[in-house]
Amino acid sequence: MLVGKVVIKTAGGCLCGSIRYSFDRDSVISAGHCHCVDCQRATGSGKATIVFVPTANLEVLGEYRTYSVVGSDGSHVSRGFCPTCGSPFISYVAEQPDVRFIKAGSLDDPSWVRTEASYWQVSAHAWDPVNPDIPSFEKNP
Repeated sequence: MLVGKVVIKTAGGCLCGSIRYSFDRDSVISAGHCHCVDCQRATGSGKATIVFVPTANLEVLGEYRTYSVVGSDGSHVSRGFCPTCGSPFISYVAEQPDVRFIKAGSLDDPSWVRTEASYWQVSAHAWDPVNPDIPSFEKNP
């Protein structure tokens, strides 16, 4: 008898509940901390903790807005947020259309997230340093 694979659906959303998203946890590529200046400003903290999810495995319900910039390495980054409460929850890079970056803090239950690397170590602050227990990259790998 074959036993099917258990699919763990993961969900999250914005502060007011206008935006909801979900994905299969087993589709997650990885998770990491980004210490780039843009992520610091977008989150209002020393880094963004992000979960890399294949675009095809992500379902987003609700209308959100984006703010787009040319990132520190020249890529075109769009950051999605709720137009009602302003909560950031998603980012993506035009040059990587198959991946979405979910803000770990927007998950309903982020307890399972395990960061595997830190990016943009050069712009990390002493008050929110790079975790020495995981690999870190000076900029993007």
